[in-house]
Amino acid sequence: MSQSSQTASRPVEIGPLLDHGPWGGYQKLVLFMTALAVILDGFDNQVLGFAIPAIVKEWGVTRQDFAPIFAIGFLGMSLGTALGGMLGDRAGRRTALIAAVALFGVSTLASAFAPNLVWLGVLRTISGFGLGAAMPNATTLIAEFSPTRRRSLAVTLGIVCIPLGGLVGGLVAAHTLPSLGWRALFIMGGIAPIILTGVLAVWLPESPRFLAGRPVRAGELDKVMARMGHAHGGAGFSDHGEADGVKVARVSFGQLFDKAFRLDTVALWGAFFFCILSTYVVFSWAPSMLSASGFDLAVSSNGLAAFNLGGVLGAVAGAWAILRYGSRVSMLAMAAGAVISCGLLAMTPLDAGHGVTRLMAELFVAGAFINGVQTTLYALAAQVYPASVRATGVGATAAVGRLGAIVSSFVGAAVVSTGGAAYFGAIALTMTFTLVSLAAIRRHAPRALAA
Repeated sequence: MSQSSQTASRPVEIGPLLDHGPWGGYQKLVLFMTALAVILDGFDNQVLGFAIPAIVKEWGVTRQDFAPIFAIGFLGMSLGTALGGMLGDRAGRRTALIAAVALFGVSTLASAFAPNLVWLGVLRTISGFGLGAAMPNATTLIAEFSPTRRRSLAVTLGIVCIPLGGLVGGLVAAHTLPSLGWRALFIMGGIAPIILTGVLAVWLPESPRFLAGRPVRAGELDKVMARMGHAHGGAGFSDHGEADGVKVARVSFGQLFDKAFRLDTVALWGAFFFCILSTYVVFSWAPSMLSASGFDLAVSSNGLAAFNLGGVLGAVAGAWAILRYGSRVSMLAMAAGAVISCGLLAMTPLDAGHGVTRLMAELFVAGAFINGVQTTLYALAAQVYPASVRATGVGATAAVGRLGAIVSSFVGAAVVSTGGAAYFGAIALTMTFTLVSLAAIRRHAPRALAA
């Protein structure tokens, strides 16, 4: 056989096509559909925080009674994130994401009919499992449909939909809670994901890198690659290499502690833990803290909406900064901004009769920095790990971060009624630990990679 015939029959490597090819309309459609799932994840993630002031009045319970509910819900999220990542690497990112969206949609809808705190806690735990499982698979799908030069931007644009979902939730809650009550908020938060499940089942494709490792699905891979404008001329596709030169033969948590990843795994875990702790002290407890300070339901919901609005803009700005300056400089600057802005909030008197505009502005700025760090952390995790272990790596890292959310349940309960100084001072401290953890990571995305 001639050399040209051998070359013609050799399978086409998908790695260079995906990592260095164009970022076309089909890839952006995947980003859009995945982003819709993340928006609803962000909405349902924060729905209980919005509803607490109304539930407290209806059921005659205290704000502190919700700490165990948040904790077990976040435990469900932590388990869902870790197991969802492994499910994504074994059964497919698409399959795992669709199952996760269906689970948190159904359980959120059922939460609208919870008769007491016990049932609400059970249903929020089930919701948490779905909410947690959605994120590593959404992140991985976006990363694996994006060329290397746009990966950080694409992942961040997807993850920024978490605060965008919270922003939508805050605006909806401000109008729904006073007139329709908290159960209507849960009904809306459940029906929308159920509808989206059907859309994803019809239109969302599987990751090409996942399909390339399963010869029985070669036909499906051919169709996906053709939609992106790539053809193999009858030779088939393969994926034998990694863009960064690191290949992992077997998917397991232990691989995350190989010499190539050990330090970055530990540092990423620290950054996720403290940043998510900070974020969920706000997501879960800010409306209750503002309500306890004398603000009405609309202002309390709008305060969290302002935090989330800042988070959307901060995450987009953070993604741009990573493209321009690399992730190390950009993320350290955002973490430092979070520490400073929360310090300023700790010194701001909370008075329902005065200073609402200033408070909203400061919450907006703090949200920009904190959510800017959190959303770009997912892009950084996708950068640290190679494709063969990426969903497991991102899932395990985010799962450790969810432990920070569990801790936030009790930190928030401890400071929710003590005023703004202790509340925002605690967040400034945890963001300081985030800053230190980010500084220890070695495999940051450099400017040359992100540009």
